[in-house]
Amino acid sequence: MPTRRHLLVTAAAATASLVAAGRAAQAAPAAALPQVNMEALIKAAQIDPRRADTTITAGSKDSVLQVERALQARGLLSATYVDGHFGTSTVAAYAAYQRSLGYSGLDATGLPGMTSLRLLGDQRYTVTLPLSPGSRVSFRGVTVNTRTRAMLLEAERLLGRQLAITQGSYSSDNSSSAGTHDGGGALDLSVSGLTTTYRTTVVAQLRRVGFAAWLRTPSQGDWPYHIHAIALADTDQSAAAQHQAGDYYLGLNGLANRAADDGPVVTPKLSWEEYQRTT
Repeated sequence: MPTRRHLLVTAAAATASLVAAGRAAQAAPAAALPQVNMEALIKAAQIDPRRADTTITAGSKDSVLQVERALQARGLLSATYVDGHFGTSTVAAYAAYQRSLGYSGLDATGLPGMTSLRLLGDQRYTVTLPLSPGSRVSFRGVTVNTRTRAMLLEAERLLGRQLAITQGSYSSDNSSSAGTHDGGGALDLSVSGLTTTYRTTVVAQLRRVGFAAWLRTPSQGDWPYHIHAIALADTDQSAAAQHQAGDYYLGLNGLANRAADDGPVVTPKLSWEEYQRTT
């Protein structure tokens, strides 16, 4: 029969073992959450809905899957569409999620913003390479966001001249724009006094810093000659601007006819953030 001393020693040993196990558990790092690369996610959200198939945008699959799984867990997306392709079903599900947060208008187009993306990923994933359009500001008589302003200023620095803005962002006063200027990242620029060759140079430099940009002509629509530019990866974009960004990535002209891109070839096609990392 165990003695009282033996029982006390055994109990003490058991207590010490439990304390040591508890300390070890506290010291063990928590398992790292998977990551969602916001830059890759937004690129996919612009391109994938414009594809004719379910091709996955390079570098985006893991991030898109994390978002799709979170939407599925909330009952907003069928398992059928949890595939790494940010197509129209995923866009609709994300828009429904944004509306569930009380968002509307530009904040509920299905294009992820920083706040909604982090809320969706609570305890599921962390967000890397975050994107922000910045605040709205008045600039040369129009409204733009600070990201778009910085992009234009950099293009002008490369050109060595200032460009005249004829229409800014967050503006719905031009019916011929088909909604592309309703949100952020949109600019129309005057080409008055510019030679044909220099107009192409301007478009090329806008593309270089992260705009989807084209020279628009009267033969294409009810408008004069001008340069139309959409800032890639601007999370304040209208749905129409998102479509133009996606078409640009796919080598199209951003018009309703979805013809081949008629602008200068600038490769690789970089967003503003990607461009900044190259300079």
